Amino acid sequence: MKTPWDTFFEEKMVKMFTEKKSILDIGGGLRILREKNNRFDAKRAWLIPYAEKIAYKVMDPVSDYHPDVVGDIHAIPFKDDSQEAIICMAVLEHVENPFIAMKEMYRVLQPGGYCFIYVPFLYYYHPEIGYYADYWRFTQDALKMLSKDFKTVEIQPVRGAIGTWIRLSPLGRFAALQWLATAADKITGKINSKQVSGFNVFLIK
Repeated sequence: MKTPWDTFFEEKMVKMFTEKKSILDIGGGLRILREKNNRFDAKRAWLIPYAEKIAYKVMDPVSDYHPDVVGDIHAIPFKDDSQEAIICMAVLEHVENPFIAMKEMYRVLQPGGYCFIYVPFLYYYHPEIGYYADYWRFTQDALKMLSKDFKTVEIQPVRGAIGTWIRLSPLGRFAALQWLATAADKITGKINSKQVSGFNVFLIK
């Protein structure tokens, strides 16, 4: 069963990788390159052929995982209006000042540039000791405020209320139960709840 958030993610990724010639992945959140990440996500391997056709670069604040660019999202080391597209997935909850981070992404994006963000809302504590802390969670209202300078803002919730509850519990490790929870969310209308795991966001400058 394809979920609305999976469909949103896939459509926006294809759009970015086919309509832009370069993408800066801040934090390497796509996790599609084993040699440039602390983790690899095999479920996103379908994006690798797309990435091979463009200038896809990973930026990270430390050199440990061999990023293309070592840089801090609070002071992105690129000129104004220089980047065609930015991906920033599961990063903003780990940075000290998401307001500055958002302004920096806006600054370096070209007019008409694309930005894809994922942030958590009702989600468990997940720092990585020695690499990053875990500071923030984001409501839909917060995202609208943070994105107010962008010309276009599309926000897609990830999971409904029941799916979020299951995901936070020990039962969340079982894919079948997560599938049933999504079905229950659709049947009960909880798929439209504000109590969600997080948000996928697509922005155009």
